[in-house]
Amino acid sequence: MKILARAAPTLLAALATAFAAAAWAAPPLAPALQNELDRAVLEHESGHLEAARAAFESLAARGVPAAMFDLGVMHLHGELPGASRATGLALVQRAAQGGFVTAQIMLGKVYEEGELAPRDLVLAMNWYELAATAGSAEAQVAIATAYYLGRGRPKDMAKAARWYREAATLGDVGAQYLIASMYESGDGVERDLRLARYWYEIAARNGDIAAPDKVRQIDAEIAADAKT
Repeated sequence: MKILARAAPTLLAALATAFAAAAWAAPPLAPALQNELDRAVLEHESGHLEAARAAFESLAARGVPAAMFDLGVMHLHGELPGASRATGLALVQRAAQGGFVTAQIMLGKVYEEGELAPRDLVLAMNWYELAATAGSAEAQVAIATAYYLGRGRPKDMAKAARWYREAATLGDVGAQYLIASMYESGDGVERDLRLARYWYEIAARNGDIAAPDKVRQIDAEIAADAKT
C-alpha cells in the first residue's frame, strides 16, 4: 500500500494564495457583511494594503472569522507596518475557533511542520480532525494518514479507513487508491475485492497511474476465485 507524501510549498510561500483558497471554507455571512468582505479582499488583491487592513480589522471586530484569517495572513506575510507573527497566529486561531476551515487546516500545517510555531503533532491532528469533520478532503487525508501511521494519533486502521473513504467520496484520487488498497488487503475493513475494484476503477478514471494495473489484477483474482 502506498501512503502518499503530502508535498507542499512552505507555509510562508503558501500564504500568498491563502485568500483565494479560503473562499469555500467561510461560515455563511449576511449579504451585507459578505459584500464588505469581498470588497476588502479586492482591496488586498489590488495592493491597497492599508484599506484592506482597515476593512479586515473592522470586520474582525464584528466577529467575522474570514476577516480574522485574512488579517492574520497579512501579519504572517509581513504586509503591515509592525507585522507580528504572534498576532498573525492568534488571529488565525480565532478564525479556526470560529469555524473557518481554511484556518483549521493552516494551523494543522503550522503545528505539523513546525515552521511558524513549535512542532506539535497531537495539536496538528486536533486541527486537521476539526477540518475533516467539516468536510475538507485535504484534512481527511491528513487525519487518515495520522491514524494509519500512528503519527499524532494512536494507530487505528478502522479510523484510517473511515477518513480515507470520506476523502475518496469527495473525489480525492490518492484517498480513492488508498481505500481500495485497504479493501484489497483487509486493513481496517473486512477484505472485499469488489469494493477494492470499485475504488481502484474510480481512481483510474481520475488519473491514478497505478490503479489500472490494480483493476486488472483484481479482475484476474475474482475470475480465478469464481472457478474454484
